[in-house]
Amino acid sequence: MSENRIPKRSEQKKEYTWAIEDIYATDDLWKEDFEKLRTMPEKITAFKGRLCENAKNLYDYLLFNDELSMMCSSLANYAHRKSDEDTTNATYQAMVGQLTNVYVDINSALSFSIPEIVSIPDEKLEQFYKDLPQLELYRTYLSRIRKQKDHILSDAEERILALSGELAQSPENTYSMFSNADLKFPDAVDKDGVKHQVTHGSYIPLLQSSDRVLRKSAFESLYHTYDSFKNTCAATLSAQVKALSFYAKARKYNSTLEASLSGTDVPVEVYHNLIETVHENMHYMYDYVKLRKKLMGLDELHMYDLYTPVVADADMKITFEEAKETVLKALAPMGDEYIAILKEGFENRWIDVYENEGKASGAYSAGAMVHPYVLLNHKDTLNCMFTLAHEMGHAIHSYLSNKNQPWVYSDYVIFVAEVASTCNEALLMQYLLKHTDDKKQKAYLINYFLEQFRTTLYRQTMFAEFELKINEQSASGEALTAESLNAIYRELNKLYFGDDIVIDSEIDLEWARIPHFYYDYYVYQYSTGYAAAIALSQRILNEGENAVKDYLNFLSGGCSTDPISLLKGAGVDMTTAKPISDALSLFGELIKEMEQLIG
Repeated sequence: MSENRIPKRSEQKKEYTWAIEDIYATDDLWKEDFEKLRTMPEKITAFKGRLCENAKNLYDYLLFNDELSMMCSSLANYAHRKSDEDTTNATYQAMVGQLTNVYVDINSALSFSIPEIVSIPDEKLEQFYKDLPQLELYRTYLSRIRKQKDHILSDAEERILALSGELAQSPENTYSMFSNADLKFPDAVDKDGVKHQVTHGSYIPLLQSSDRVLRKSAFESLYHTYDSFKNTCAATLSAQVKALSFYAKARKYNSTLEASLSGTDVPVEVYHNLIETVHENMHYMYDYVKLRKKLMGLDELHMYDLYTPVVADADMKITFEEAKETVLKALAPMGDEYIAILKEGFENRWIDVYENEGKASGAYSAGAMVHPYVLLNHKDTLNCMFTLAHEMGHAIHSYLSNKNQPWVYSDYVIFVAEVASTCNEALLMQYLLKHTDDKKQKAYLINYFLEQFRTTLYRQTMFAEFELKINEQSASGEALTAESLNAIYRELNKLYFGDDIVIDSEIDLEWARIPHFYYDYYVYQYSTGYAAAIALSQRILNEGENAVKDYLNFLSGGCSTDPISLLKGAGVDMTTAKPISDALSLFGELIKEMEQLIG
């Protein structure tokens, strides 16, 4: 039997699997709770039309809603985690399907609640708080709902919008089926004439190849294929933008951007501030492009040269046990409380470590009432060690929010989700750089760090600017055609990469392969989260205990207040240019360090 064979789930050592039994000891216990869940739609209807009557009715409903949400969380975590252990297991696929069907019934039954809560007059609600002081727990939650009052329509209009929801998903669904299922790319050919299959999964690894002939071939294979369907892609993206515009206008927002960001309590100024600040610091990106061109020894740097490492792999083999030890040392500046939680996660099986047959790919962290669950597919690489630090950042964020907040405020919005994970990565990188004497390894690490800045802070901001521009163009009455989308994207590439790279015509079509443009102003959060995380990691290293205290308060905040205020409490104001400028200044320092190291 081959030593490299991927094991079956039953062959995994228990200590390297997550303790799913902490949620339900058996499938039968899950089924008992699921049967209770199926009765919930009937119980929900008992509250309909009664939330406005008195404080007790409203309070009883909110308590019931919390209990329902907690039950759903446990049922979903167990079913999805078990399904991800082996995606070929029909039992757990069926559990997930059953849950989905019940969720539809529950959400339909709950549809009355928001209109009723919004309809309560302000004076009457204030009297409710006086009549029943326990209701104060839900003041922030209720205020958040009622803040949308100007954008909530009549019952009949809300029903029409709800019925159109599935239709609004059509552009994303169409794009997904086209790009992931129907689109096929010609093979790329390397310098020796050997063919390589081009897929969405293989594309970036092919661009990371040291074989420039192969890189160019893969680049042309992908974009020439998209070019053949550019009008289809443009029409699909245009439909997405029109759908966003329809809902923004229907709900009386001034723009699609305002409509999107209102859902997470983020001011539109934060979005514009990100783009403006990156523009002001574009010289660092130009310096990096110039350095990459120099280190690669190229007369002309092309877009297909951006992913290949400028430093050869330093062959850093890191076992999972070594990765845990290094991460513990790297995160020591977080203080004893944080490290104790990290050790608890390592020792009490929060993590499903290794790949097995049928296991879900990639990595993630899922918050649960008992404790978080982290899925890895560890491969003894540097990247996998960073993934461990990243996902445990998410896990401890979930753990502290659950521990310190009542259920209604225990979750956190996506705007802050990437901060905790990226902060851990930044601290790990600083630790490795400080404790690495080998020049080759140090150069490899700096290159890894530089690429994070390029691909996260700059590239995702460029995506965010493209998304803003196409929405503004559509709002002004201009059609979104393949030609106009290509033109916008080409000008952005010129702006973001400068004069030391050839802006190949193929890259004009990169917008056609980015699924995030169907996620409704999502990508900017990668950039803001990264900038905030860099700022927080620097503050923790420079200021110590006070900074750590503020940071732990942020991690413990859940959604008890808006995300901008939570970050301000940790010492980072994302309404200003400072955290973004400071992060990009570090990028500039790393470029200089790389020049000195290689030079």
